[in-house]
Amino acid sequence: MPEITILNESELRGAIQLDKSAVDCIENAFRLLVTEAVEMPPILSMHIPEYNGEVDVKTAYVPGIPSFAVKMSPGFFDNPKLGLPSVNGLMVVFAAQTGLVEALLLDNGYLTDVRTAAAGAVAAKWLAREDASTAGIVGAGTQARLQLKALTLVRKIDKALIWARDSAKAEICARECADTLGIEVTATPSLDDLAAASDIIVTTTPASAPVLTKAHLHPGQHITAMGSDAPYKGELAPEILTAADLYVCDRHAQCVAQGELRRAMEEGLIAADRRFPELSDVIIGESVGRQTAHDITICDLTGMGIQDTAIAAEAVRIAASQQAGSRFIS
Repeated sequence: MPEITILNESELRGAIQLDKSAVDCIENAFRLLVTEAVEMPPILSMHIPEYNGEVDVKTAYVPGIPSFAVKMSPGFFDNPKLGLPSVNGLMVVFAAQTGLVEALLLDNGYLTDVRTAAAGAVAAKWLAREDASTAGIVGAGTQARLQLKALTLVRKIDKALIWARDSAKAEICARECADTLGIEVTATPSLDDLAAASDIIVTTTPASAPVLTKAHLHPGQHITAMGSDAPYKGELAPEILTAADLYVCDRHAQCVAQGELRRAMEEGLIAADRRFPELSDVIIGESVGRQTAHDITICDLTGMGIQDTAIAAEAVRIAASQQAGSRFIS
C-alpha cells in the first residue's frame, strides 16, 4: 500500500517561506498556465451567509509537475471576534500518474497565504512602475502584512501606508510591518491620503461593497485587487475598470464570475463578451503590459488552483529533502 506523508503547519513553514523562491514558483505557475495543457476546473465555492463564511475548493493538473493538489479553503470572517483565524484549510496531494494520495498538508491556510501574496508580487513585478517606492495597503489582516512584504521582494518599497475600517488594527499592522520589514509604515485614517501617496495599492479585504473609487486613481498608479473571489464580493467601484489604461485578470473566466470584472459587466459598463488579457499572457509576451510611466494599471486576482498545485508540490519536495513530516501506510 502507498505511503502517505502528513505535514503540519510548523513543518510546512519550515519548508516554504514568502521569499523570492516562492515568488518564482508562482510566477512559473502563471507561465505554465499558457504554455502547457493545464487542466483547471472552475472553483467550487459554497457561501455560508449565516456565519459570514465560505468554503472554496481549488485544484489543477499541470503537465510536468509530478503531483497535483486539491485544496479546501474555508474563510469565516467573523472568527476574529471569537479569537479564531479567518482563514483555515488543508491540501491533499495526489500522484499525477496514479491518482494515489501522497501527502496531507495540514497548513491551516498558510500555503494559501503564501501563494496569494506571491501572486501579488508577480502582478506588481509585471505591471507596476519600476520606480514605485510607496505602497498603500487596504486592510490590516494577514494578507495585508504578507502583500506588503511581497511587494518589497519585487520593488524598492521604502514607505507604506495602511488603512482599515478598524483604525486600531491598522495601527498594530503598521507597527508590526515596520518592525519586520525595516521600512517606514504608517497607519492612516484617510483612504484618500493613502491613494494619493501610493504608487501601488493592494486591496486585501473581503468587502462586499466598493472600497476604492475612481477618485482614488492617479497617473502611474498600479492597483492589485485580491479580495474579491466570490460573486458577493468586490473592492473596486466598477468605473475604476473603465478608467484604467490596462486591466488584467489572473483568469478571465473566474474574474467574470467572481472578480472585480463581474460587477462592471453586470452594470453594463463593460460588454459581457469583451475579453481582457490575463497576467500569464503578459508574462510570456502575448499581451502588452504597462506601456508608460503614466499608465494606470489594475490586476484582478481571484486565486487559481494552479497556484495551489505549484506551492503544494514545492512544499512536499522541500519537506522531503528535510526529512520532515510523519509517514504512515494507508
